[in-house]
Amino acid sequence: MAKHKSLRFQPAGGERKTQVPVGKKQKLCIERLANDGRGIAFVEGRSWFVAGALTGEEVEARVLAARAQVVEARSERVLTPSALRREPACAHAGRCGGCTLQHLPHAEQLALKQRSLAEQMQRQAGVEPDEWAAPLTGPELGYRRRARIAVRWDVKGKRLEVGFRAAASQDIVAIDDCPVLVQPLQPILRALPALLRTLDKPQALGHVELFHGTQAALLLRHTAPLGEADLQRLRAFCAEHQAQLWLHGAGEPEPDVPEQRLGYRLEPWNLELQYRPGDFVQVNGAVNQAMVEQALDWLAPQTGERVLDLFCGLGNFALPLAQRVGEVVAVEGVQAMVARARENAAANGLGNLHFFQADLSKPLAGAPWAARGFAAILLDPPRDGAFEVVKEIHRLGARRLVYVSCNPATLARDAAELVRQGYRLKRAGILDMFPQTAHVEAMALFERG
Repeated sequence: MAKHKSLRFQPAGGERKTQVPVGKKQKLCIERLANDGRGIAFVEGRSWFVAGALTGEEVEARVLAARAQVVEARSERVLTPSALRREPACAHAGRCGGCTLQHLPHAEQLALKQRSLAEQMQRQAGVEPDEWAAPLTGPELGYRRRARIAVRWDVKGKRLEVGFRAAASQDIVAIDDCPVLVQPLQPILRALPALLRTLDKPQALGHVELFHGTQAALLLRHTAPLGEADLQRLRAFCAEHQAQLWLHGAGEPEPDVPEQRLGYRLEPWNLELQYRPGDFVQVNGAVNQAMVEQALDWLAPQTGERVLDLFCGLGNFALPLAQRVGEVVAVEGVQAMVARARENAAANGLGNLHFFQADLSKPLAGAPWAARGFAAILLDPPRDGAFEVVKEIHRLGARRLVYVSCNPATLARDAAELVRQGYRLKRAGILDMFPQTAHVEAMALFERG
């Protein structure tokens, strides 16, 4: 067959747009905020999502990534600031990837999160609650009781980098102060880099986690055995800062002193819950306690009732519930967490809780613990929600259901299914678990009949 060098293949669908190169700077006028707090601008048919920009601002932004009609960028210079813009509390804002909304007043952060929840509920479920609850809030700074510190040996520079991950990057930002950490962890954070750089094998260090509850704690991840001299340095450091030392080598994390335990208190119920590194614990102690109080208030459990707690974790909701009702059935997908929750119930003298392990990504049909039904149900699922559970929830007979969510999109999806089954969305509101970020947590009350 003859070759026709003059032929050109033409793409279907019209003219292809020139790709926007990474690193390009662009002046933009921000028209509104996305639900994740980034500013949105429109240029030549493309939507630009700009970190660090506010509605009404003119900014100079640098392109981070581009695909088809969407460009991701970061504001590098504010040419015309919004009247709402404020000076961030942290000197590392904009470089550290932890807090993305410090330039926005807290009241506006709450309004953004409220709009995000309302839009998701309307768009995906077509529902609005009978009542919007006031946002559940705590301190906007000094709230975080857990933090993971990145540690990396720079081979070329022969030095140890210590800090938090940078925004949109794997770079490490050296941090000498973090305003969102609880006060007892601040001096540990400030002194930590100097300690780690004195160790004999800095190349063997993974990451460090800081915890605070009933006591402060430091966990060190290491990829090679620590020498005795390094252990003594770590022990002296933790003794100085009145913190437990935990080590994470080849196996599971273990306390340096075997009898030491991590824990936090739920004061209104005189409860103490113990946990281990790797267990899920809410980072915001004040809002967590307020969240439990609100959940119990909305669920309105009555003496003698049988209540179901799905995705129970350590027993954060189940133990307070058990003080109000006849029986709590608590179900969790991870067997280790079931064991921990059972231990927490026993340690707090509660004998009316029954814990079960089950795969909650699958339907509930045939589960023996579900056979007798429930007066009320509480759910606190992970980000992917609880759709398979929700599809059969009407079979359990509960008239009241409280859904605690860390993802408005999956809450809205599951709400649509609950409404289809005859539940009414009575009340909903946001939980400000992560101030200075766009992360939205929410609570919703459903009633049937």
